[in-house]
Amino acid sequence: RNNFMNPLPPQMKFVATTGPGAAEVMHIASGPLPACGAQDVLIRVDYAGVNRPDVLQRTGSYAPPPTASPLMGLEVSGTVAAVGGQVTQWKVGDAVCALTPGGGYAEYCVAPAAHCLPVPAGLSMLEAAGVPENFFTVWVNVFDMCRLTAGEKFLVHGGSSGIGLTAIQLAKAHGAEVFTTVGNDEKAAFCKGIGADHVLNYKTQDWMAEISAITQKKGVNVILDMVGGSYIEKNLRVLAMEGRYCFIAFLEGGSATIDFRPLMMKRQTITGSTLRARPDGQKAAITAALKQHVWPLLESKKVKPVIFKTFALDQVVEAHRLMESSAHIGKIMLKVS
Repeated sequence: RNNFMNPLPPQMKFVATTGPGAAEVMHIASGPLPACGAQDVLIRVDYAGVNRPDVLQRTGSYAPPPTASPLMGLEVSGTVAAVGGQVTQWKVGDAVCALTPGGGYAEYCVAPAAHCLPVPAGLSMLEAAGVPENFFTVWVNVFDMCRLTAGEKFLVHGGSSGIGLTAIQLAKAHGAEVFTTVGNDEKAAFCKGIGADHVLNYKTQDWMAEISAITQKKGVNVILDMVGGSYIEKNLRVLAMEGRYCFIAFLEGGSATIDFRPLMMKRQTITGSTLRARPDGQKAAITAALKQHVWPLLESKKVKPVIFKTFALDQVVEAHRLMESSAHIGKIMLKVS
C-alpha cells in the first residue's frame, strides 16, 4: 500500500519565532517535515486559520502541550500526503480539514487521523480551514457542556469574532433565541444579518439592563464568555434560574469580586474549558459529533464559516496585527500553498 504522495520534499517552509514577543518575532524558516505517527496523517497544507491562542502562544503565555508541535497553528485544510501505519479511514490524496495540536503555520502538518474531517461539500479549501477551531470549541462548550436546547435564550460575547459568529449560527440553527454584544454598528449589523435576535453595542448600551428588559428580568439560559473580568458578575446577574455559564477565554482577565449568593439561589452552573489540552479520545468524539450534527448544516448552507481576510504565509506578521486590533469580523486566514 502506497502511504506516501511521491515524492515528499526533504524540507518545508514554516513560521518560526525568535522568542516570545510582538508580532515581529515571527519569520519564515525552513526545516524537515514533521514525523507522522502510526495514528496520524501528514497534511500538505493549503490554508491555516489564525486564532487568539496563536497570539497567546507567540507572546509566551500559552505553551503548547508537551507532545504537540512547537509551531503555531491549530486548524488547517489540505491534502493527505502520507498516512500512519494504523490509519484506515484516510488515504493519500484525500481533501481534509483538521483540528491540529499545533504546527498549522507550515507547508506540512501532522494531525491525528481521528481529528480530521472531509471538506464539507460545497465549501472551498479556504472556508474549510476556517471551520475546525471555532466549530469544535462552540460545539463542545455550548452543546456538550451547557446543553443548549431549542427555545432557550443564549448570550455570546464578542459576536463578530470567529467564535461569536459560529456560536450565533449554531445556536440559531438549534432553535435558540440569540443575544450578543459587539463594539460598533458595523459589527452589530453583521451579527443581525447572520441570525442574532438581539445585538447590543457595549460601548453605547448597558447590555445587562437591555437583556434584563428584553427577558422581563428572567435572564438568559446559557452564556458563552471570552471576556471575563468586569463581565463575570454582570453575566451571573443576567443568567436565568438554572442557567449555565461557560468560560473559554479571558480577554479582560480571570479575576473578579463576586457575591455568589445569587448563584446558589438560582441553582446556576459555571464551567469552562480549553480545547487544546483535551485528551485525543475526547477530541475524536467531538470530531464524530461535528460530522453527525454540524456537517449537514454546513453542506446545506444553514451555517457557514465567515472569512474576513486572507494573508500569504509570509504576511503572518500583518495577520497577527489584525487579530490583535480586533477590527475583523470573522476569520483571519493564512494561504500556505
